[in-house]
Amino acid sequence: MRSTNSRPYRMQRRAAQVDETHLKITEAAVRLHTTVGPSQTSIAAVAEEAGVTRLTVYRHFADLDELFVACRAHWLARQPPPDPRRWPIVTDRDTRVRQALAELYGWYRDRGDELYPIYRDNASMPLTARQARANENRQLGEALVAGFVQADGGRSLPAVARHLCDFGTWRSLAVGGGLDDREIVEIGVQLIRALVEPR
Repeated sequence: MRSTNSRPYRMQRRAAQVDETHLKITEAAVRLHTTVGPSQTSIAAVAEEAGVTRLTVYRHFADLDELFVACRAHWLARQPPPDPRRWPIVTDRDTRVRQALAELYGWYRDRGDELYPIYRDNASMPLTARQARANENRQLGEALVAGFVQADGGRSLPAVARHLCDFGTWRSLAVGGGLDDREIVEIGVQLIRALVEPR
């Protein structure tokens, strides 16, 4: 009777241990991705960082691609980025661009050290992760200029909007150029204004 009653408890305890190990491996990958970068994050490095064997890592994740997806989801859940779906609610062009970019650039600034190794190592990331990032950047750009029409009928407005929303653009101007976020935001406002307003 005791053995029968204790079986569900043992199963629950085992499941909890599996979940803890899964989380430990995921968090180890997050630490490595945001410090040394994805290009230096091997299964062996993750195993060492997590204090488990490589076999244990493979029991939880089939490959680096699967691990990267879990790592990315875990990091974003802890530090959710701005929600671009709220941006088109602001109908005034300059106000929307100013508010959206200030929100986005503030998020980049607060997490720039962690984001940089990931963006730097873009070429070594799984294709699915690169596609997800590109899709997110496209959604940011679309939300930034939703409803705006380019004055000359050209096609550059969406491309400029995506460029303004990209972490690399912000970092180039903030870190490389020494500009503060307010200055970078105003550059974005002027760029969008120049495309939307008649010349």
